[in-house]
Amino acid sequence: MKITVQSIHFTADKKLLAFIQKKADKLDQIFDQIISAEVYLKLEKTEDEQNKITEIKLMLPGNQLFAKEQCKSFEEATDLAIESLRRQVDKHKAKSRGVVGQKTEELLIEEE
Repeated sequence: MKITVQSIHFTADKKLLAFIQKKADKLDQIFDQIISAEVYLKLEKTEDEQNKITEIKLMLPGNQLFAKEQCKSFEEATDLAIESLRRQVDKHKAKSRGVVGQKTEELLIEEE
C-alpha cells in the first residue's frame, strides 16, 4: 500500500512518519486490497490543547474510506483514526462478502 503523508503548516519528524507507516501497515494486514492512503496532519491555531488533527483517506477498489480525529498529539489522533478505519474496513469486507455470497446463491438457484 502506498502512503502519502502531508503535514500542513509544519514539518513532520521521521519518528512521526515511521509511527504513521507502522499503524497504516496494520490496516494492510487486515485487508490486502487497499490501494493507497493519504494522511493529512494539521495544526489548528486555537488556545485548546487538542489542536492536532489527523485525517486519513483510504482508497479501496470502487470505494473510499475516511477518518478524522483531533487530539493533544498526532500519535493519539492517528491511533484513533486508524481504529475508526479498521472498523470501516471490517464493515466493507463484510458487505463485499455478503454481496458476493448473495450473487453466488442467486446463480445456484437459477441453474436449478
